Formats: sequence, C-alpha cells, structure tokens
Amino acid sequence: MELGTAERRRPGSLMSTQRNKIHSVTTIARVAIDLGVDEDWLWDIANGMEPEDGLIWVYGPGDEGVMAFSEDGIECLRDLIEIHKEIPQTNQE
Repeated sequence: MELGTAERRRPGSLMSTQRNKIHSVTTIARVAIDLGVDEDWLWDIANGMEPEDGLIWVYGPGDEGVMAFSEDGIECLRDLIEIHKEIPQTNQE
C-alpha cells in the first residue's frame, strides 16, 4: 500500500510519470540585465549550478548551448550573487 501518491493520467496518454512543471525559462543574458550584473561574471557564478538548482541548457540548430534558468534558478542565482559580493576580491597581478 502506497500512502500519499496519486497518479494522474490523461485519457489516451501513455505516460504515467509526473511531468516537469516548468513552463518558461530565462536566458542568462536576460537575467544579467534584470539583475544589473555583468553577463560574463554571472556565467562564472552559474557555471557550478546543476539542473536541480534551476539551470537548464537550451540548444538550437548549432552545437552551442545557452544557459537559461527557471524561476527557482533565478532565486538561486540571487543567493549566489549575494555570497560572491560578500567575498572580498583580491587583486592578482
């Protein structure tokens, strides 16, 4: 007996697993503009994120992917930005 699980299935659907509920993503360029930070700097911060953090790679006809984020991913980025702003930068010459 399984407790707390309810399976929804559309008539005629072959899939009975839960579907992802992300309906849109925002590219790193747009997130950088919205958050007022440099895109390259943001890329360095986001590069360590995983799909579980809200990072999604979007691919077009070429081989180059574009980093994009779910709403949760953007919140994660905000947290990472605050952490990185608190870390003193050292000048390496």
